[in-house]
Amino acid sequence: MSTPFAIRSSLLHCRRDPGLAGERAAIEAIDDALTLIDGERIAAVAPASALLPTLGAEVTILDRRGQWLLPGFVDAHVHYPQVDVIASYGAQLLDWLDRYTFPAERAFADLAHATAAAEFFVDRLLENGTTTAAVFCTVHPGSVDALFTASEARGLGLIAGKCLMDRHAPPGLTDTPESGYRESKALIERWHGHARSRYAITPRFAPTSSDAQMRAAAQLAREHPDVYIQSHLAENRAELAWVAELFPGHRSYLDVYEHYGLLRDRALYGHCIHLDDADRARLSVTGARPVFCPSSNLFIGSGLYDLRQALAAGNTVALGTDVGGGTSYSMLRTLGEAYKVQQLLGTSLTPAYSLYLATLGGARALGLDDEIGSIAPGKFADLALLDPQATPLLARRSGQREDPLDTFFAMMTLGDDRAISETWVAGRSVHRRGRTGERLR
Repeated sequence: MSTPFAIRSSLLHCRRDPGLAGERAAIEAIDDALTLIDGERIAAVAPASALLPTLGAEVTILDRRGQWLLPGFVDAHVHYPQVDVIASYGAQLLDWLDRYTFPAERAFADLAHATAAAEFFVDRLLENGTTTAAVFCTVHPGSVDALFTASEARGLGLIAGKCLMDRHAPPGLTDTPESGYRESKALIERWHGHARSRYAITPRFAPTSSDAQMRAAAQLAREHPDVYIQSHLAENRAELAWVAELFPGHRSYLDVYEHYGLLRDRALYGHCIHLDDADRARLSVTGARPVFCPSSNLFIGSGLYDLRQALAAGNTVALGTDVGGGTSYSMLRTLGEAYKVQQLLGTSLTPAYSLYLATLGGARALGLDDEIGSIAPGKFADLALLDPQATPLLARRSGQREDPLDTFFAMMTLGDDRAISETWVAGRSVHRRGRTGERLR
């Protein structure tokens, strides 16, 4: 049994949704805070002056004054098999899949390759302060086993699933409706609810699944109502045209998923750029969640996601890096790109709502806000420590003002993995700047 310890630092988190305008009262900032951790959970949070006198001599205090403790970040859409295609030149979505993604994913038939990639991927999450993620694996069941094995060794809470693809993919990357159903069901039984792992039924996107496979995915969803569903939706205009050709008679791309019973609570759809008002309304009614992937949308040239429209329709929006189309595992850099996208659409993405998107908002989109997303007693001690002095430029900029949200905005604009000083998962220090992949405490 681990002994209790406390982190003394500045603290910043969301108590509730601050709204797009960034209601300040929804944010809690404590300049000198003490966060007490007992086992895997947060036991108490208070100003240091109030909590210090109550602690027994057995409590170790980690002095991190001058740094900011935040909830661990939530990345709601990322591809671990694409670790080797990040920053690949010159393609839009469908060409990107053919030129880069599919060739890279064939290698995951080799379990040794999948294991090495999973270890590398999980360590990249941790060095960027990400403690929860929804992850696409490949069509190979071993890719799922490799990922959950790596994540559970570090105590992470990951959502993941094997891709379902029975058409329009190269040899070695397709399954069948029957094998996809059978392998997914076995993986659900093996991993869903084991430690902090959760499974996601994962049709890659509608064009790579036949009618029979979509029906098999729907059967899995009916049989396992507590698992997640994840896929892609309305990312690229050429993709929309292809879906209309492959699934004639449907009102929209989103209507294809709804037809097969794949819109529901715990359903996550990456991108959702090219939707109309009726589509956004259906997302809200069914409880399905859109995931905003700004870095990828810009890099692959897919379009600009209108966050204001989505929120006005009642959508619960999450944020995703979408590596390898996305160009960084850093949720700070992803927020910086999100800010720029919204600027182009005439919306000011406030620091308060940015913080919410990457933490409590992501947790709510995943239905996990009772466990993670804020720094509160009873929640998992999934935490990221940010250093506003991490680089000379960041130190100079952060020293200009005392507003904690302004400091956070500077870090999301100028920061990256260097700004993450330390990451805790379920009370374990699993990354310290310069050291990752080992238990540090």
